[in-house]
Amino acid sequence: MIDEKLFRLDGKVAVVTGGSSGIGLGCAGFLSEMGSSVVLADIDEAGGRSAEAGIGRGSLFVRCDVSSDEDCRNMASAVIARFGRVDILVNCAGVIKRKDVVQLTEKEWDLSIDITLKGIYLVSRHLIPFMARGGGGSIVNIASGWGIKGGPKAVSYCAAKGGVINMTRAMAIDHGPQNIRVNSVSPGDTDTPLLRDEARQLGIDETKWLRESAERPLKRLGTPQDIAMAVYFLASDLSPWITGANLVVDGGGTA
Repeated sequence: MIDEKLFRLDGKVAVVTGGSSGIGLGCAGFLSEMGSSVVLADIDEAGGRSAEAGIGRGSLFVRCDVSSDEDCRNMASAVIARFGRVDILVNCAGVIKRKDVVQLTEKEWDLSIDITLKGIYLVSRHLIPFMARGGGGSIVNIASGWGIKGGPKAVSYCAAKGGVINMTRAMAIDHGPQNIRVNSVSPGDTDTPLLRDEARQLGIDETKWLRESAERPLKRLGTPQDIAMAVYFLASDLSPWITGANLVVDGGGTA
């Protein structure tokens, strides 16, 4: 008989970076529905407060620039002060600049790497000790199909997301002895504000952009909940022997 407790996250505390919108918000909401307390860590204060109110009881918004060591340290302190533990970390914060190496400025390159890749390092650096102290946990890093293959006019994004996937493997090796599993999820095009902003950056009609982005074997865009369900699987006790893996969730886009 299957233990129904395997499906629940009751009593657990999850931290989701980039939790005020898009995939991050979808993950935070789904984890909350499955019983977890949720911390939304994001630089977007208005969006974060709105997300906190929407999720309701058991949620906490903490303003955090994931590229700032001080902000990440303070966020970790706020999590422990409120909940006393952390069991799940979803590193979702990221940005995309649709430019090639000639067009991309150094400042834009640094921003992409600092938020998308360095942010995972800083947040994990400050939360893993608490996770280990509590007996272990699960970290899910949001990567991308463009971390597996290249894409046009997205050089900094591809570099950062490729780094996320291999960083995940290295973290899994380092922290497995602490009973901390580390995996990544690689979404395909998902209907989020970030995807719509890409159309603006490229000067493409948004309706046309979304229609073309849905051209994959399953013939639709992903939704934040599609990604959230995969994250939940890796965060929960349904995947106790999975670590160092990259789960592609893209409707067949990289098939």
